[in-house]
Amino acid sequence: MISSSTPAIEGRAPSSQPQPDSGPRNSNSLDISNSDTSRPNSIGDRSTKHPRTETHHQVEDVDLHRDDLSDSQLAGFSEAQERHIRRKVDFRLCTIAGILCSLNLLDSGVLSSAAVTSMPSDLGLDHGNRFSVSIFIFTVASIIFQLPSTIAVRTFGPRVWFSFITFSFGIITLSTGFVKDWKQMIALRVLLGATSSGIYPGLSYLISCWYPRREQQVRFAFMQSGEVIILATGSLVNYGLQQRNGGAGLEGWRWMFIVQGLCTCVLGIATYWWIVDFPENSHKSFWFLTEEEADIASRRIEKDRGDLIAQKFSIMAVLIHAKDFKIWVFACLFFMQNVVSTALAYFVPIILENGLGYSPNQAIILSAPPYYYAVVPVILSSVVADRFRIRGPIITFNALCMITGFAVLGFADNSGARYFGVFLSTGAYVANWAALTAYQANNVVGQWKRVFTAAACTMFNGAGGIAGSYIVRNVEAPRYTTAVWVSIGSHILMISLVGVLTIYFYFRNNRAARTNGAVERTTGFRYTY
Repeated sequence: MISSSTPAIEGRAPSSQPQPDSGPRNSNSLDISNSDTSRPNSIGDRSTKHPRTETHHQVEDVDLHRDDLSDSQLAGFSEAQERHIRRKVDFRLCTIAGILCSLNLLDSGVLSSAAVTSMPSDLGLDHGNRFSVSIFIFTVASIIFQLPSTIAVRTFGPRVWFSFITFSFGIITLSTGFVKDWKQMIALRVLLGATSSGIYPGLSYLISCWYPRREQQVRFAFMQSGEVIILATGSLVNYGLQQRNGGAGLEGWRWMFIVQGLCTCVLGIATYWWIVDFPENSHKSFWFLTEEEADIASRRIEKDRGDLIAQKFSIMAVLIHAKDFKIWVFACLFFMQNVVSTALAYFVPIILENGLGYSPNQAIILSAPPYYYAVVPVILSSVVADRFRIRGPIITFNALCMITGFAVLGFADNSGARYFGVFLSTGAYVANWAALTAYQANNVVGQWKRVFTAAACTMFNGAGGIAGSYIVRNVEAPRYTTAVWVSIGSHILMISLVGVLTIYFYFRNNRAARTNGAVERTTGFRYTY
């Protein structure tokens, strides 16, 4: 049932009637129509209002699983306007998000492609576990800087921060092409991890700020699709660059880092003009939305969850959300996801060479097709998820596909069948990136809570990467039993945790519906599961 109430907005100037300091406020206290004098007339005015100091906020009293009216009918703009704005945001934000997110995977792609060249022996990475340490140290640096870097997206703005860290990423990658030994390589990997730390959580946060919850998983799928397409293409480019081995007196693997670094530097410069700001500041973006369109985009978010504008920043405003147990459950899901994805991303060429008997060049080429295929399951599963507003069943289905893929990869005798297992596993884990990101973004309210959740999930995701860098052991070739069983076990546990969250969300929603109470301290908000 839809009421005439409207969302209270985080960051709005207080009304003349004081609000209580505890418990959710009456959601009828504000109106988002153009005639509401408490609402600023322009996006620029909105962004300069005094931030609210209370910790409670809410959206309108509406069952978000069953809306009888569209956003346009409620907020006073046409569906054609809404579609036009959505297409503009898709084109500007999802495209650059996919390209920028590919940097992390491109790094793993270059490193894995270089691992089957002369790089390990050239730098001394073939002694002991030095190669795994080069992956491990990158991930540790990334974990340390993820929360500060995600906060910086909101503090400095997406245009400034993403262009800065992308350009820095490019300079460091370029420099990697000139290292002389494994110690220099590991030092640069630390810097690379620090600069890349804010890319995925920051972009996930930015996308979640632009779209209502029912539209988010498809947009995360767009981001993942761009990411894996570029990764797959990068593998083919790496093959071509390996053929330049000895060109200009440089080994082929050095050309891989040099070319990627140069391209990334150019991308970092372009990002400043390409990427968009937050909805309330979108008038600052280059050649993007008109003021009227920005206003409509903002009202769509207000109607969905009422957390358009962040309260004033403080460390406690961010860290207070660490008390919410479900954030840590989300984070554990990302840990289990990345145990598998890191193993595949870094080691697929090694598995193809040592486990399936392909040559180094064949291994580099054959690592690309599974990523092209992954676009199909991530888009299809996300369309279904957003159409029916479900998250848990999609995650469970993808996890089952992952388990099946790794079982085929580990236990089949035929090389073709095992290569099919790589396809199935890669498609499943890429599809679950979009599903898990939407799962966490759909079930939190408040800008700083979104920042904290995105950073916490990506930190645990990084920790999963550390584990994943050690489970593919060359001494276990060609079966890689540790990687197979850890991957299967982690996804059985993932399905169990999703089941626990589903039960929790179901009972919390039912209790709120019976008592007309608040979820996430937000009247009318309902969990999406």
